[in-house]
Amino acid sequence: MIRISFRQSMLSGFLLITLLLSWAAVRNWLELERFVEQSRRGSELALQLSASIRELAERTVDLERSSRQFIVLNDSALLGRFDENVAHSLVVVERLESTPGRPLGELPRVWRQAVEQLSQSLHQSTPQPELVPEVVSVLNRLSELNDELGLNARRWIDERHATMLVELEQSRQHLTRLVAAAVAGAFLVALAMSWWLARPVGRLERSIERLGESRFDEPVMVNGPDDLRRVGRRLDWLRLRLSDLESGRERTLRHVSHELKTPLTALREGIALLQEEVVGPLEGSQKEVVDILQDNVITLQRDIESLLRLNAVSFEARRLCYRPLALRKLLEDVVRGRELQIQSRHLSVHCEAPAITRQLDGEKLQVALDNLLSNAIDFSPEGGAIRLEAVQTDNGISIACIDKGPGIAAEDAERIFEPFVQGARPSPVPRKGSGVGLSIVRELMTAMGGRVLLAPCSGDAAGANFQIEVPCER
Repeated sequence: MIRISFRQSMLSGFLLITLLLSWAAVRNWLELERFVEQSRRGSELALQLSASIRELAERTVDLERSSRQFIVLNDSALLGRFDENVAHSLVVVERLESTPGRPLGELPRVWRQAVEQLSQSLHQSTPQPELVPEVVSVLNRLSELNDELGLNARRWIDERHATMLVELEQSRQHLTRLVAAAVAGAFLVALAMSWWLARPVGRLERSIERLGESRFDEPVMVNGPDDLRRVGRRLDWLRLRLSDLESGRERTLRHVSHELKTPLTALREGIALLQEEVVGPLEGSQKEVVDILQDNVITLQRDIESLLRLNAVSFEARRLCYRPLALRKLLEDVVRGRELQIQSRHLSVHCEAPAITRQLDGEKLQVALDNLLSNAIDFSPEGGAIRLEAVQTDNGISIACIDKGPGIAAEDAERIFEPFVQGARPSPVPRKGSGVGLSIVRELMTAMGGRVLLAPCSGDAAGANFQIEVPCER
């Protein structure tokens, strides 16, 4: 089976469209050339016909003059001149009779007969007075025939002109249909090629999106040009490879977490037995050591759980689900979820957002804002204020979480979004965070094509100003 490549498909489509349009152009050119040639021949014939009729009228005047002079003077030289005029006139008559299509009908033949009758009358032995009325009658007949010839010639020219106009209109309509058919054919070819080429490209795009979302269950099947089929096969190989890597990563993480949790659980149980003095009473220094062990075991367990949570968020971040989302309701839902913590610290949270709805992944965006708000609550002073402000930008939306806490030290600004990194400045209340909240925010924003950044506060105000920017369509 012969397979063609993407480039060959494009070239074939362009060539077919070019042939259709070229065929229409050549047909139009040939039709125009035919009409121009026909018009030129018609114009030449009309000029020739008009010139011949005019010349015949002039010869008729010469015939009348020479015939009248001969009748009056009876001079043989005048009769010779008359014969010469007759000969020239008959040449013109022959030219009129040989005109294609015989536009003048039988008039040239009648004119010839009238001239021959006049010539026979004048070639008698002696001109007789009684011939004068006959000659005058024939001459008048010749004048009438000249008028009829001119009238018929003008009528024939007008009819030919009208016929050419009708043919021109018919040619124009025919050429219009021809061009419309060629353009329609080219359009259909373009649509067919677009469908033929866009279908596998769209399938490739959807397959790449599924790979980016870690959806490795559906094989990559691409039809169409041969080179796109090869790309599809390579993508399917990549899908299998990524699926193996993802499965190995998850398996390793499960094993590591299980191997860590098992001894960690034993440590917590042993420390609990020591604290309860099941194995015997403890002295003051021994209790301090046990308390230190207990705190470190709890911290280690929290870090392991944070690591698992960060891994889960990193995996889920690639599964985007866009739905219409009202910005104002989003901020209100985030504040409502932290209402107990806000009340316990006597804080006030002010939300400001335009009344607009955009296509966003509301679940992940709410998780990111919840982490920022939780961080702001922990670092805000008692009775402080927090602002959540959403604005619409050219490319999407921007949401800021601003608190009045100690802020972020300059040396921590670049590394505050890394996992397990906490700022050097302490919070107003004891805090047992693991330092993955901002890392989770960064993972979610990166998955949605946005970003999170630490912006400077307005003026000399203290505190932190975290902003997230998410692209979306209006």
